[in-house]
Amino acid sequence: MYTAKRTSFLRLTTGALVGFAFLSFVSDINAQSGQGRGQGFRGGLGNGGQGNGGPGKGGPGRGPGMHGKGPGADLHDDRHDSDRDVFQFLLTNHEKIKRTVKELPNGVETLTESETPEVAAKIQEHVEWMNVRIQDTKPIRMRDPLFAEIFKHTDKIKMHHKDTDKGVLVTETSDDPVVVKLIQAHAKVVSGFVERGFEEAMKNHPVPDNKGTDVAPATPANPIIPNHGSVVQLPNAAHQPREGTKILIDVTRGSEPAELNAAIEKVAKYLNIYAGGGAKPAKGQFAVIFHGDATLAVLNDDAYSAKFKTNGNPNLDLLHQLHEQGVELFVCGQTLISKDAKPEEVAVFIDTAVSALTVVVNLQADGYAHLSLGK
Repeated sequence: MYTAKRTSFLRLTTGALVGFAFLSFVSDINAQSGQGRGQGFRGGLGNGGQGNGGPGKGGPGRGPGMHGKGPGADLHDDRHDSDRDVFQFLLTNHEKIKRTVKELPNGVETLTESETPEVAAKIQEHVEWMNVRIQDTKPIRMRDPLFAEIFKHTDKIKMHHKDTDKGVLVTETSDDPVVVKLIQAHAKVVSGFVERGFEEAMKNHPVPDNKGTDVAPATPANPIIPNHGSVVQLPNAAHQPREGTKILIDVTRGSEPAELNAAIEKVAKYLNIYAGGGAKPAKGQFAVIFHGDATLAVLNDDAYSAKFKTNGNPNLDLLHQLHEQGVELFVCGQTLISKDAKPEEVAVFIDTAVSALTVVVNLQADGYAHLSLGK
């Protein structure tokens, strides 16, 4: 049970900063009905979900929880419905809210008010109860990188609050320069909520670096297949590559004879994702079966040139790189012969299979996930 008698805590964080108040405006945007998909307070896999990182209405929260997997706790506490209604009300009425921000050497001073008494009262109510959630370690909007980072440093934030006739005056500071930058970045985002309402609430917001600028976007790289299949590293993203994954890639997509088949480029990207797209490299097993319009992409240079009047096979160099990285390469023997080619015309590092059917059935039985790269 929540209680309003939090005297000792409220002396430290009295009424809460409006920044943290507006943190939660957006927490129920996707939780008005149906299945919540955000993080659970202590485990995102339990009952009672959240929408977009805040308390949900309906289904299970399926994102990672604050303290690992397990039943989601306290998602439907005594304040759940009331907080949700306040969040929605403030976002809906954002045009009736006025906000000014003054940057200080060690933080910010913000004034958030409304000429409409009902809106002003909701701002004050929301601020008070968001303080209680912060005290009880029940963060919100944790899918947003900036807000997730702020909640890691609440012990370093000093807040002074004073209710006004029309809203809230807050001074928020820190002795930690890194946290100061977070406070100031957060204040700007909150002003965006006031200015644009739901439109701003749909965005993720970057964490500033120690110099106070947004962290530079990740640089594309080619971890194991040079010059092909560029990827960016996303160490904090959902669904990281898993060690031991088995993937069968079913390629039927054709291309202009003198050009590299784009599906083979995509295979290179898949390898690079597992080598450097996540927090750490994950070793997987990859196999490719060529059939349909992609069948003749596996011919040796002489056979390919004779078939298409080109100067060699533009696919062979990348196919050989994939082979060198341990990718098993197969071509459908039935389709190969139906296209007037012979198994002995296939590049030496590619195996001719009885059929694409048998490759798919056999490797799926061996635990391979099946991905199709068709037209």
